[in-house]
Amino acid sequence: MRHRRIAVAAIIATLLALGTARADPLTIRSGWVVMTSGYTPMVLEAKDQLKHYGTSYVLEPIHFQGSAPSMAALASGGVDIIPIGYSTLLTAVINAKMDDIRVVADDFQDGVEGYSSVPFMVRNDNTIAKVEDLKGHVVATNSIGGAFDIGMRMMLRKHGLEDKRDFTVVESDYTNMNPMLLSKKVDLTIGAQPGVSDPAFRAATHPLFTMRDATGGRTQVLVFAARSGFLEKNRAALIDFFTDMLGLSRWFRDPAHRPEAIALAARVTKQPYERLNAYLFSTSDFYSDPKGMPDIGALQSGIDMMVALGFAKESIDVKRYLDLTIVQEAAKRLP
Repeated sequence: MRHRRIAVAAIIATLLALGTARADPLTIRSGWVVMTSGYTPMVLEAKDQLKHYGTSYVLEPIHFQGSAPSMAALASGGVDIIPIGYSTLLTAVINAKMDDIRVVADDFQDGVEGYSSVPFMVRNDNTIAKVEDLKGHVVATNSIGGAFDIGMRMMLRKHGLEDKRDFTVVESDYTNMNPMLLSKKVDLTIGAQPGVSDPAFRAATHPLFTMRDATGGRTQVLVFAARSGFLEKNRAALIDFFTDMLGLSRWFRDPAHRPEAIALAARVTKQPYERLNAYLFSTSDFYSDPKGMPDIGALQSGIDMMVALGFAKESIDVKRYLDLTIVQEAAKRLP
């Protein structure tokens, strides 16, 4: 009997230990494209601001060249959360049949009153004074069918210009756009940061129009997306994660901490502090909602513009592909 009591006691102790043992933190594999946008390695440079890191979750940032490869990784299970544009959301639903994709939070928006709107740049030494003057010229885009590409095409269409008939589009990464414009290989480029803040470039160029001019208001440029199964399985850890991400975003933009945040970004991106300080984490930057809420109307408008331009034969109702409950719970935790 004594041995039996000892055995039972041992079993109970083991069960109690298992019940109180802390589970391993969730590894969140986060796709990213631009170091200063999204859940990138820069986040890990500010771990002292992340209250739940290492307890309920850890972050594994994975770099992609663009939204197409990151979406392929999400579809195959190689990544858990990615930033995507409205064009990628539409493609995922219509072409990839990813009916379980869900928009979970805001990344950033263009054209919000009081904040930046991306400029489309021309040289000072050319004869392009208005949009109509682009007829017969070459324009550069970072990704055909992407958010800024759609905005550019809508602006040119408003002024009677159509692709292939009236102008030529070439793709380029942002790094090469400035040299292409200055060397007269193209006549219009997207004024992406930080390149557009280069003093030498600004001295030789000027904006012809902005994204806000093109769309007439806000553009929901990027949102964060994940698959519904991942969200349902890991809800508690993800609420902790988004609580930390929202808190960190606010810390970056707090004037009291912004110099430290800029220094961190300069160290990670290897960009000059002065260039980043000209726009990053300020009203000269894009808008990111402090509660992580995307502009659903702007997201739907972007998709509808794609259909109008012939990039898709059918639209979708974006409200079917939302799960904002996690970021809403996270926002409630913050003051």
